[in-house]
Amino acid sequence: MTDIQKAVETQLRNIQARTGKSLDDLFAIIRASGLAKHGEIVAHLKAELGLGHGDANTLAHVAKQAAAPKQAVEDPLDALYTGPKAALRPIHEALLARMSPLGEFEAAPKQKYISYRRKKQFAMIGPPTNSRVELGLNIKELPDSPRLEKLPPGKMCNYQVKLTDVSQVDAELAGWIKQAFAAAG
Repeated sequence: MTDIQKAVETQLRNIQARTGKSLDDLFAIIRASGLAKHGEIVAHLKAELGLGHGDANTLAHVAKQAAAPKQAVEDPLDALYTGPKAALRPIHEALLARMSPLGEFEAAPKQKYISYRRKKQFAMIGPPTNSRVELGLNIKELPDSPRLEKLPPGKMCNYQVKLTDVSQVDAELAGWIKQAFAAAG
């Protein structure tokens, strides 16, 4: 279990203790409101239960996740690489083949990419278009390279590499991944 999951569980226990209601009771309040938009649910929970914004926000997220139908996608790559993007999957798999020997890490699938983490995120991989995969790297400094795009502050990664072919997943790129992996530990 990640630190984030532990924090959410602790927050949910605290919400239940403060309100005197179980999670099922809290979810029932949300369902009974008939509200569907996240912001409306948050406002309702703040008004109805006197919750602070952070607690109401977390509870709204958890309730929506609990109510959402579970997707049967077992491999997160299946969700990313469908239709015209299917041909890009070997690039992602080649990146994973370079990352796997480095040690343990977790994959956190998102809607358009997968975040790879140790203590913190070290890489993001996803196909933003039908013609390329982007590898984002979280590391403060890497050597200058025409392949490596330094991103402005505030982005989710410090560097980005655009890949259009498996052959681009070479030793140089593997070295950058290794550095980002080590920095995230």
